[in-house]
Amino acid sequence: MSDLAILRTISQLRATITAWRQDGQSVALVPTMGALHDAHMALMREARTRADRVVATIFVNPTQFAADEDLDTYPRREATDIAKLQEDGIDLLFAPDADEIYPPGFATTVTVAGVSEGLCGDYRPGHFSGVATVVTKLLLQALPDVALFGEKDYQQLQVIRGLARDLDIPVSIVGVPTVREADGLAMSSRNLHMSSHERTIAPQMYQTLTTVAERIHNGDDVETACAAGREALTAAGFAPVEYLELRDAQSLAPGDITDPCRILAAAWLGDTRLIDNIPLI
Repeated sequence: MSDLAILRTISQLRATITAWRQDGQSVALVPTMGALHDAHMALMREARTRADRVVATIFVNPTQFAADEDLDTYPRREATDIAKLQEDGIDLLFAPDADEIYPPGFATTVTVAGVSEGLCGDYRPGHFSGVATVVTKLLLQALPDVALFGEKDYQQLQVIRGLARDLDIPVSIVGVPTVREADGLAMSSRNLHMSSHERTIAPQMYQTLTTVAERIHNGDDVETACAAGREALTAAGFAPVEYLELRDAQSLAPGDITDPCRILAAAWLGDTRLIDNIPLI
């Protein structure tokens, strides 16, 4: 178990990382919104292989939630999260208050065109601007060598890659493959919101994506396969099904299946919005 440093201010974070830098140590950053589970810890473990020091952040970012979304009910379990980070040997937790990240008078928004449009961008207006803004701030506050994000939030990952590239932030953005439960459900903090019955249905999203990929590999027309996938989700009890689409893996434009692609889906199960994706190579 590590001696985890818990910092609340940007000045403390920068002073600590500066001291590490002066000692010749590299730094990895793992931004989270807390309620840590095995997928988060997989990011932490991968970070440990890539740098001398690992910084985790916990900040439930209000600017990426719309007024009708679950900001107030998003799981907050800081004491449990701290215990997990200590057990895993993480060096530092940066857990600022909202006023530290967005002080009075804050008026800047980062928007990444292209990859933020369509898919979740159509159904969560403003979400990716909120994500891009807070991640830009965290990257500039910590200036890590590497930052790690899960591929479950694949559109988010591409947004973050875009902002780091376009703003010349000297950090390597690493995507870590989706971590799944034994039945295939992608791990997510929001899974805690599902009823026991909904939890038995939820793995069918991954199963459906897998079936769609198999159909496309076997020569089915892409739109026909995706439409069948949307129908299968609806029949399973997902409503509404927001999208199930094949997209280019880099640009997220409607993809040519001769290129690396992703099949991405989002759908509601009761009051829980689930997303998932798999590669089509």
